[in-house]
Amino acid sequence: QVQLVESGGGLVQAGGSLRLSCATSDHDFHTYAMGWFRQAPGKEREFVASIGWRGTTTSYGASVKGRFTISRDNAKNTLYLQMNSLKSEDTAVYYCAADISGWSGSRADGYDYWGQGTQVTVSS
Repeated sequence: QVQLVESGGGLVQAGGSLRLSCATSDHDFHTYAMGWFRQAPGKEREFVASIGWRGTTTSYGASVKGRFTISRDNAKNTLYLQMNSLKSEDTAVYYCAADISGWSGSRADGYDYWGQGTQVTVSS
């Protein structure tokens, strides 16, 4: 069982920035592809970004491309999501997820483990 713990969420004004973190104690973190997803009230879960195990391959959802950056530090077993130029429509619960078996990219059903989520609220 891989436990993932998100942090860094909060309330921010439109145009501001936040950095989310997702930490694990799992020693195989460096072998997993990872992803960020989000879900707003009354909406479907949405793909935000994904990153390969080495950190050299990334993919982004259309609504965040150019504003968000996914990264990882395998030495610290931590995944990050830097969010800039935040908009009110970015308000959601953000989840990190681990894909231990390959590269699922934007497919949520391909991820094996999920964190509990962290709330991001952007005020306009």
